[in-house]
Amino acid sequence: MAVHKASSLSCVYDAVVVGAGIQGSFTAYHLAKRGRKTLLLEQFPLPHTRGSSHGQSRIIRSAYPKDHYVAMMQRAYQLWAVLEAEAGTSLHRPTPMLVLGQQQNPTFQSYWQTMQRLNIPSEVFTPQALAEKYPEIHPQAGEMAVADLTAGVLYPDKALRAVQEQFRRSGGTLRDGEKVLSILPGDAVTVTTNQGEYRAKSLVITAGPWTSHLLAPLGLQLPLQPLRIHVYYWRAKGPGTCSHVEHLPCFLGINLNQSAHDIYGLPSDEYPGLVKICCHTGSPVEPDRPDQLDPASAVPDLQILRGFLRNYLPGLDPEPALEERCLYTNTPDEAFILDRHPRFSNIIIGAGFSGHGFKFGPVIGEILCEMSLGEEPPYDLAPFRISRFHASPKAAL
Repeated sequence: MAVHKASSLSCVYDAVVVGAGIQGSFTAYHLAKRGRKTLLLEQFPLPHTRGSSHGQSRIIRSAYPKDHYVAMMQRAYQLWAVLEAEAGTSLHRPTPMLVLGQQQNPTFQSYWQTMQRLNIPSEVFTPQALAEKYPEIHPQAGEMAVADLTAGVLYPDKALRAVQEQFRRSGGTLRDGEKVLSILPGDAVTVTTNQGEYRAKSLVITAGPWTSHLLAPLGLQLPLQPLRIHVYYWRAKGPGTCSHVEHLPCFLGINLNQSAHDIYGLPSDEYPGLVKICCHTGSPVEPDRPDQLDPASAVPDLQILRGFLRNYLPGLDPEPALEERCLYTNTPDEAFILDRHPRFSNIIIGAGFSGHGFKFGPVIGEILCEMSLGEEPPYDLAPFRISRFHASPKAAL
């Protein structure tokens, strides 16, 4: 995408959104659709792979152990459908997602009970039923599965292009290759970049792993930890098993083999014949230096995944065929931050999506849009407030 040069004169907007990943792009989209003069700023030339919103596949699901996520996903599904209709293209494909775990595991029980209580279309698999339906999956003793039948695979690159195109069609301005240098709070917020200066009634910061860099000069320190995630793709051992593994459903393994790490997988999509299986964890990094890992804090994810494949998917070669990477920006409890700056109410923050926020993009954008307009979104946002960090963290997934 070409870089649009900014005027040296100050430009006045109803809203400026910093960060054109999926959350920022949907925020800008909703603002523009409501008739607000909106500027969306992105520090890197688009498209890029420096953040968390690139690639060919993400899981979309209703299954969550907490009600507030399920309520938000109901709206997210509606808004994804609206964007598909506007763009005239499919942005996802349906496929079940298995939640795998020990029947007595508290987290697994929370998924199962929440799905039952909120009537999420689902199917329960005993170990025998799971072996009959998915013979390539080998559950261990005492493990079972519940399938979220609303789930599917989202297409991130395609989705990001679609929402940005609809934003511009609604009158929004997108400037890429433009880095924010400073933010001056006030009744009108002043944003200075390497190419110009802008003033806006409200500012929304959705800058992913760079959020802390923008908030520190505003006197706000949030417990955000950028993590580098290794994304691995795996090949079947032989032609006899290839057709099976290519038709694996999405899955989420909860503490399998008493591991502290959850493992997730997606069926063959971007690379024919390869399935995507990763650890839901990563190694701390600085976002501008993602290749510089601290060996002492690096997560041995490849070793964990090899053990998982040997036990649960023995039809796959335990050596990855391909490796990519992306960044998570984690909070201590892996729940999002959706809140106003404690001192500057016209500065809105969307951050800490902790590796499970992409599918929420349309509804998070709607929430941040409403907050920037001084409205109260119709959701329980207490789990996402900045003030919660005074309490002890509890896992969100």
